[in-house]
Amino acid sequence: MSLNPPTRRYAYEGEGTAIYVDSFATIRAEADLSRVPADAEKVAVRMIHGTGQTDLVDDLVIHPRLATAARGALQDGAPILCDANMVASGVTRARLPRDNEVVCLVRDPQARELAVMWGTTRSAAAVSLWGDRLDGAVVAIGNAPTALFHLLELLADGAPRPAAIVGVPVGFIGAAESKQALAAFHADTGIDVPFVTVHGRRGGSAMAASALNALAQERE
Repeated sequence: MSLNPPTRRYAYEGEGTAIYVDSFATIRAEADLSRVPADAEKVAVRMIHGTGQTDLVDDLVIHPRLATAARGALQDGAPILCDANMVASGVTRARLPRDNEVVCLVRDPQARELAVMWGTTRSAAAVSLWGDRLDGAVVAIGNAPTALFHLLELLADGAPRPAAIVGVPVGFIGAAESKQALAAFHADTGIDVPFVTVHGRRGGSAMAASALNALAQERE
């Protein structure tokens, strides 16, 4: 079979490397990264890249120890615990420093049973199934506000603490409130877990995976 490209009718950059380089240059030209911790700048840039929204930086909240804590944990082989399979699928495995385990238990039959018993979502119930794996892990919640609320409630009750939390659930019901709870968690409970979140309704699996990929490997 012989394949030929279609007739070029539009003016656009087609070379992958050039698109990649120009994208990050555009982000740095248009977004004010001055308030972002220096070692987390690439996290912010990748999150912007994953959404196409340079004003995202205005709503970002990044704990000053996020990058150090998350990268150190991943270098030590910590697992990544995800609330949704879309988040897990978005992790670029080649960027993981220790072939880290990427875990999502939302399809576990026990999560379904607990969700019915507790009157909550499977995503929230699945957080309880992480158990001791939560200790020192990197958590990524990009889909379900209920999962983030559930995680914070577990931590307040004395559950093992993760090394870092990427908490960017998306949506209209509970998303903004759950992220505000994450941002205020240290002040409210005295429990200090490094995190990144974004105020408001914006978020999602792609944003969470983008943050994870930047934390997994600093190379842009």
